[in-house]
Amino acid sequence: MNRYPLWKNLLVLAALVLGFIYTLPNFYGEAPAVQVLPLRSNLKADAALLARVEDVLKAAQLNPEAMSLDATSVKARFNDTDTQIKAKDVLHAQLGDDYMVALNLLARSPQWLTSMNALPMYLGLDLRGGVHFLLQIDMKGALDKALESDSSDMRSSLREANIPYSGVTRDGSMITIKFRDADSRGKGESELKQRFSGLEFSTREEGSEFLLQAHLKQQEQIRIQESAVQQNLVTLRNRVNELGVAEPVIQQQGADRIVVQLPGVQDTARAKDILGRTATLEVRLVDDEHHYAEGGIIPFGTEVFKDRDGTPLLVKKSVILTGERINDAQPGFDSRNNEPAVHINLDAIGARKFKEATRENVGKRMAIILFEKGKGEIVTAPVIREEIGGGRVQISGKMNTEEATDTALLLRAGALAAPMEIVEERTVGPSLGADNIKRGFDSTKIGFVAISVFMVIYYLMFGGVSVLALGANLLLLVALLSMLQATLTLPGMAGIALTLGMAIDSNVLINERIREELRNGVPPQTAIHEGYEHAFATILDSNITALIVGVALFMFGSGPVKGFAVVLCLGILTSIFSAVLVSRLLVNLIYGRKARLNKVAIG
Repeated sequence: MNRYPLWKNLLVLAALVLGFIYTLPNFYGEAPAVQVLPLRSNLKADAALLARVEDVLKAAQLNPEAMSLDATSVKARFNDTDTQIKAKDVLHAQLGDDYMVALNLLARSPQWLTSMNALPMYLGLDLRGGVHFLLQIDMKGALDKALESDSSDMRSSLREANIPYSGVTRDGSMITIKFRDADSRGKGESELKQRFSGLEFSTREEGSEFLLQAHLKQQEQIRIQESAVQQNLVTLRNRVNELGVAEPVIQQQGADRIVVQLPGVQDTARAKDILGRTATLEVRLVDDEHHYAEGGIIPFGTEVFKDRDGTPLLVKKSVILTGERINDAQPGFDSRNNEPAVHINLDAIGARKFKEATRENVGKRMAIILFEKGKGEIVTAPVIREEIGGGRVQISGKMNTEEATDTALLLRAGALAAPMEIVEERTVGPSLGADNIKRGFDSTKIGFVAISVFMVIYYLMFGGVSVLALGANLLLLVALLSMLQATLTLPGMAGIALTLGMAIDSNVLINERIREELRNGVPPQTAIHEGYEHAFATILDSNITALIVGVALFMFGSGPVKGFAVVLCLGILTSIFSAVLVSRLLVNLIYGRKARLNKVAIG
């Protein structure tokens, strides 16, 4: 007789029950929601904020379907988008600029499923709708920024070591430090070599001046470029987190590009504005010694930037401080004029540099320049009245409350190591995403029905068993994708459909092997046993070769190809399990208990 031991029956049953539980959340769909995130470091997402949000919504007579609290935010789920938008407006008005209120989509899964960590699959941009960006990193800008920072740090290092020098200039990729005598140059070279290991130094004389020149080593250039990509990735992730976008895709593509996909984003205009802007901050001294007329000659060592009124201003190239030294940035108001402003807290190094710069330049003007999309604009250029310590800086100047909030968000999320520009932009509407889901689901359903009809007609009872095993395969595949929180895209849906076609091959092999044994005059019980035993080696061989291809696609592919490979590899594993164990269990239940079996329905 063909019978599994009890433990094997329980193992297969447990796998199917778990598969059903973790597949279930995908059938509940998504609901419009709002997400409330604290912006200030002293504010937390806690039970008090949850209660406050509940009170605000109750007072506005807006009843959410459900509310939840996680480590970073409070989320409220609603029945329809109209209520969702009203809730966002009410919460923004009541909570003020201390909190980010973002539109979102949340799963409608019941609490008992969520408590088991049973969550639906993430849907990709092509299925859910949203916005896609391809960003190009300016690697030359990254190297220029590193050299400018090094030249500024060299001045500080030489001053701290009390080594006299007559100037530090940068021309392209070369930094030149001027000394009045060879002894000072020797001391300076020794000091700078210790502190700047990524630079290569050389010496030469020019008239009465003793020059020390430095340029970046090749390996240092590579390190800076790789670091720029990684820092920009982190910065973009921080910005997306502040926007309250769920399941974003932010990944490197090639050596100098970054892909950003924001599935399910409803406020696409704001997402484009925040991610498309590449704000970095620089603090420099204004050159008041030279007069500049528009269209005239720009003195050496200076650049021209315009303020918000369009007035050109000469600014020295030497950078005192960059946005990398910002710990926190919050929107607020200027205490003197009560105008919108951004309050910035600097880290220890930034605070020290700012204190030194303001102490040494009392009476001079300091320009705070905001760079967006490669263009710099002077936000404010106040006169330094006194030394400013404590690491707290305020920038203001003809900005409204929304601009102050967005600027604070960009600065708080971190400085970009290099400028970026959007080279590709796509927006996928939610209706197109829903249409893609319907088509993908319909194609899978039609394929499943067609296979089922053929198998039942051709193999009768064993064909029905094969169909049930195929259903179990689909169930387990979706459950695995949900447990791994994989992102399902159109290529992924194609992978599911392909998996169904490949999975039935294993059942065909088994059924044909049983038929062959029966034709050879083997008793039905023995034929079933031999059919499964002998077909297993062939099934394993064919699936391993397909698995090798799937792994290769995953290792060397990117984006949609990688998603297809994940579904393919998981589908191969579930098809082996369902074709061999699940179908054998069903056959055992139908025929295995009969001691004397004379005939089986296999066509």
